[in-house]
Amino acid sequence: MEQENYIKRLPQAEVMDLRKIITVEEQQVSSITLVQRPSLAMTLISLDKGSSIGGHSSPGDAMVNLLSGEARITIADKEYTVLSGESIILPANIPHALYANEAFQMLLIVVKPEKKELRHVEKGSRS
Repeated sequence: MEQENYIKRLPQAEVMDLRKIITVEEQQVSSITLVQRPSLAMTLISLDKGSSIGGHSSPGDAMVNLLSGEARITIADKEYTVLSGESIILPANIPHALYANEAFQMLLIVVKPEKKELRHVEKGSRS
């Protein structure tokens, strides 16, 4: 029986350089989805110099891990410069945007709240 891999598109039990998995394409934003679940997403993303991801928000906290290059990230109205090897958390439900000061590659991890399970209460029982 074959074991299911929960992280897709990456080799298992192997040392790797994520910068070699996602390449920077000229004047483009590229992405490779590694995990897509209701409460968790992991995506490799690259932006060429001058490219951007416009203002938006997410229902979950997003952790940007810059693998290479330099990004300008706006959270609400505050700008941050993030360099290769650095990370920043984009809080849930707060508008943010990304701009490539230099071409960059990043690992984006988004953690969303889990849907609350419906509780069935039997007649006559108390919880």
